[in-house]
Amino acid sequence: MATFVLVPGAWLGAWAWEDTARALSERGHAALPVTLTGLGERSDVATPEVGLDTHIDDITAFVMEQDLRDVTLVAHSYAAVPVTGAAGRLGPRLERVVYLDSAPFTEGTRLLDVMPEDVVDQLREQVAEHGGGWRLPLPPFGLLGTFSSIEGLDEEQRDLLRARATPQPFRTFEQRLTSPAEFGPDVDRVVVACNDAKALLDAALPTLAFLNQSPWRHFHLPTGHWPMLSRPVELADTLDEVVSSVR
Repeated sequence: MATFVLVPGAWLGAWAWEDTARALSERGHAALPVTLTGLGERSDVATPEVGLDTHIDDITAFVMEQDLRDVTLVAHSYAAVPVTGAAGRLGPRLERVVYLDSAPFTEGTRLLDVMPEDVVDQLREQVAEHGGGWRLPLPPFGLLGTFSSIEGLDEEQRDLLRARATPQPFRTFEQRLTSPAEFGPDVDRVVVACNDAKALLDAALPTLAFLNQSPWRHFHLPTGHWPMLSRPVELADTLDEVVSSVR
């Protein structure tokens, strides 16, 4: 049995993991979804001050307060940034880190750094026009699809995403990572790549070259950027394979 701490990406709360968490539990694992400050059912505590450091603290506190051990920390999308920060604080409690359609960030980087400049400009417009200058509502699907593939989402799943997504405190995108993880030699390092991330890895980009080398392991899930919605059971199968396969 593994202990999964499931950290959702931007605009999402623990709700997004419900089907995957249920499927992991049916396979005998402990599946613990997290809602970060200002999102999901915690949207009422959103403020302009909520930033990347807030979410790093959230993840660290979640593990520490529940005294979790042998943790498999799963980071979807934006969550790669705070998970990279939190992983460095968990020490021997961390058994494995899984980047789900994402990758670790280096010191001094932020989420906006990996987006095209024109997309960043459009997101800033969304914040100014619809987010009171400090929150980013879920962008229209036409814009969202330019940097986060919506492949695999049917109309019902798109409606669910639109209905339950909460505005993201934009400081979480703007703040730079100051405490990247320094994984111990025994920490298992995994990328579960959906189609877009797999294409980037296959392209052997210099900035991602380290992910194609040991000790990193790869798994492919053939869907778009939101597998907990488009392929929740298959995602659970993949995560089960991650923890049951030999490094």
